[in-house]
Amino acid sequence: MAKGTIFKALSGFYYVESDNIVYECKARGRFRLEKKSPLVGDYVEFKTTEPGRGVVTGIFPRKNEFMRPPVANIDSMVIIASGAAPVTDPYIIDKMTVIATRNNCESIVCINKCDLDPADELYDIYNSSGFKTIKTSAKTGMGIPELIEAIKDSICAFSGNSGVGKSSILNTIDANFKIKVGNVSNKLGRGRHTTRHVELYKLSCGTLVADTPGFSAFDLKYIAPKEDLQFFFRDFAPYLEACRFQDCAHINEPDCTVLDALKAGKIKKSRYDSYIRLYNQASNYKHWESTLKENQLR
Repeated sequence: MAKGTIFKALSGFYYVESDNIVYECKARGRFRLEKKSPLVGDYVEFKTTEPGRGVVTGIFPRKNEFMRPPVANIDSMVIIASGAAPVTDPYIIDKMTVIATRNNCESIVCINKCDLDPADELYDIYNSSGFKTIKTSAKTGMGIPELIEAIKDSICAFSGNSGVGKSSILNTIDANFKIKVGNVSNKLGRGRHTTRHVELYKLSCGTLVADTPGFSAFDLKYIAPKEDLQFFFRDFAPYLEACRFQDCAHINEPDCTVLDALKAGKIKKSRYDSYIRLYNQASNYKHWESTLKENQLR
């Protein structure tokens, strides 16, 4: 048996790198019976069946896993946003930070296209909320060295709504990527999808990067139980234990220190609005509907 990391998954094949050799592998049938599929980023055990080919026989314990997109063992999520066309809705960023936090994954907010719009307000929201926030321009190279330093020696995923420049940034970081870049549609104000699958890329500095599809892949109405959402908003943390009620939802309860912090400007309104939106979605969540949909996607 050999061990390696899955760098790409495509059409039922898993491309496993081991000792600088890539093997095209299928997965053992028992994974389907166990309702467990190998994911890009998995550290796996496999056996060779012929030169360059093999079968994945085991999956080592994961640090985390994301089903949309299907990746595992991600250290940091680089969320690409923009203050220029297309302008990123803070709610989308907030949803991604919740997903990352719940999966023991650090969030890095990267605001691109700052040569067109400095996006000072967007920067202030996330920098003051405790996130590593970087202004970049794939066109001028602004902020790219800082971004490289932030993701050095880690496995990270790049995500962002279409057109914000994910592929352009990756190409700026390392020209050897040569990832196809789509034009931004004038009619829709967003880019055409150019990333067709999830794949790990090696940066010249050794960092592994997963270029992932746009935010539509993360369009989940349910992210976490409503009572747990508060713990995934890091800017709420200093105030949670001081509320009068232990089960405070931070909506209209008396003596709520989160609401007091909001009124005092210590919590950004857009962050709180995202919390309420996610809370309401979780409140209306029907588990059986999600289970049915997930089974249909398998």
